Amino acid sequence: MAIYEEKPHNISQLEVEQAKETEVVLNEMEGQRVFGREHYEFWIISIIALAWSLYQLYIVIEPTNSTISRSIHLSFAMVLAFLIYPMIKKPYFLLKIRWFGYTFATVGLVTAGYIAFFYEELALRPGDYTTLDIVMAIIAVFILLEAGRRVLGLALSVIAIFFLAYDLLGPYMPELIVHKGASLNKLAGHMYLTTEGIFGVPLGVSAGFVFLFVLFGSLLDKAGAGEYFINLAFSMLGKYRGGPAKAAIVASGFTGIMSGSSIANTVTTGTFTIPLMKRTGFKPEQAGAVEVAGSTIGQLMPPIMGAAAFIMAEFLGMAYTDVVISAFIPAFVSYFALFYIVHLEALKLGLKGLKKEDLPEKLKTFLQGIHYLIPIFFLLYTLVVLRESAASAAFNAIMLLMILMVVQHPFRAFLAKEKITKEIWLSGFVDILAGMISGAKNMIPIAIATALAGIVVGSITLTGLGQVLLDVVETLSNGNIFAILILAALISLILGMGLPTTANYIVMASLTAPVILTLAADNGYLIPAIAAHLFVFYFGILADVTPPVGLAAYAAAGIAKADPIKTGIIGFMYNIRTAILPFMFFFNPELLLISAVDPLNPSDPHGWVWITNPFEIAVIFTTAFIGMIAFSCAMIGYCVTKTTIIERLLFLVPIPFMFLPKVIEANLPFVTNHYISYLIGIAILGGLYFIQKLRAKKEALI
Repeated sequence: MAIYEEKPHNISQLEVEQAKETEVVLNEMEGQRVFGREHYEFWIISIIALAWSLYQLYIVIEPTNSTISRSIHLSFAMVLAFLIYPMIKKPYFLLKIRWFGYTFATVGLVTAGYIAFFYEELALRPGDYTTLDIVMAIIAVFILLEAGRRVLGLALSVIAIFFLAYDLLGPYMPELIVHKGASLNKLAGHMYLTTEGIFGVPLGVSAGFVFLFVLFGSLLDKAGAGEYFINLAFSMLGKYRGGPAKAAIVASGFTGIMSGSSIANTVTTGTFTIPLMKRTGFKPEQAGAVEVAGSTIGQLMPPIMGAAAFIMAEFLGMAYTDVVISAFIPAFVSYFALFYIVHLEALKLGLKGLKKEDLPEKLKTFLQGIHYLIPIFFLLYTLVVLRESAASAAFNAIMLLMILMVVQHPFRAFLAKEKITKEIWLSGFVDILAGMISGAKNMIPIAIATALAGIVVGSITLTGLGQVLLDVVETLSNGNIFAILILAALISLILGMGLPTTANYIVMASLTAPVILTLAADNGYLIPAIAAHLFVFYFGILADVTPPVGLAAYAAAGIAKADPIKTGIIGFMYNIRTAILPFMFFFNPELLLISAVDPLNPSDPHGWVWITNPFEIAVIFTTAFIGMIAFSCAMIGYCVTKTTIIERLLFLVPIPFMFLPKVIEANLPFVTNHYISYLIGIAILGGLYFIQKLRAKKEALI
């Protein structure tokens, strides 16, 4: 994150201080070096970051060879990684870039840029590797592992090392996972000199699409949209029960558009929302947990989905917009359910909202930043309606946003009848530069993560590890589909601990998604591939809050001054509703707005069609949300009043009727169509609500 620059127009001193605090907390969490303008390191880093952003915009206008662009993309990321992230997170290393920092940065530049510089020569002799090629490959892998350790922590680098060791030591592995192994030359060439490893599809998506969306989010943030979304959420919801918590969820959902990190989401909104939640009666751990739950959900929200949507589209050979459409209902059902959970917690605690005088005025707040919505809706329009490519849509949205950033300060000054000075005219250009620098810095973890994840993908293609894992899971599950899914979920949670969203999805999509699809088909469950990919994606997201690692929970606990383990446990309980959704859309793909034309042959790639009937879409969304309300009441133990143990169990009964109507129809003779299943579920939930209402009245009279 960049040092916060005080804006010359329309920003209060309190807002400046809050923004500075946000950046300090986030930099501490991510272990970054931060330099003031008086340090030459500030200018070196800023110039390189700005050059990276300009290069990424340039290749949209003048497309270049994808392998060359991946090489240059990673070169920028490696240099900035070693300049910004220290070897050890101690004051001695944080205060200054030492000589070995510049040395590592230079080595990273040379090894990552080698592919681009010698591209033509390498293309003319595929597979005919020289000694220099192999030496560069080995150094490149080691330097990338170190960059990953600095930027992302140990987890992903250790996983990559494990896979590299498995590649080399295949003949010495246990019988269940043995393979013939790969020589050092073959392994180095495969990982570095082909597009199967480091410079594979994940890094290509990072260079081609993800950077532009992260840049768009950073520019939005520098324009003031982050503050606007928080103020708007509070103005609309602050007066209601648990208002600050509800506002935190809404603000986190909006922030998800701008951020590709659960930690960044947590810190950006949490600095403002967590103290207010505590002030209105939430315990510190609860306040932190609400922010963590909201921030992780921000990673599920279309259109960005933590940058995983782009890679998912590439892996599946689908249009990006189709991935977003499939993810829409599960994401929003989960989002609104969290909103309801917070409402139940506020009822349990007897909380009130904030006073009207403590909140910004609704209409005034909405109108002050309405222009921030223009580039967002323009982006969605070009993606969904015009069906432009992700890169083209993001580029056009960035250009529109830059125009708005230039004119917004002079326009505000004009409306306030202030003199439009040179400083006000230039402030928009300053914001653009700051956003481009910040966007490049925010891309470092994603670029490094996708490159490291490429090693995992490369290992699978080199050794056939996917088939090995398939045999292992089949053996452990004994062919039981529920055991298969639970094993896949556990693997996703365990491997996802400490991994960023994008890297976690790449690893799980390469390892477990094919296993789910194959074993499901073997057991008679033929589902669209995106269901398996979203399955592992959802559980990977939950790893951000799952104790004992739960990095987002540590960030929230630091702000709330709470115990991080307790915060993580409560946050996981709030998010447990997200864990049932993947199981539901696995058995009911209609939740992904996908239906089979021919029920007797749904495996036909042309048999899966989109559900486009607005009435059907509304029914699917509404009934899924009702099912999630029932689950939330069961988990929290509260509806109108505190539930009994029997009531809590009964709240689970409507769930299959709402989420799996066709499964119910197939197994219960008195359910002749899926609408009857819905009506039964609603009737059960309505009956429980009525019972709770009567008991609440009796308790009020006592």
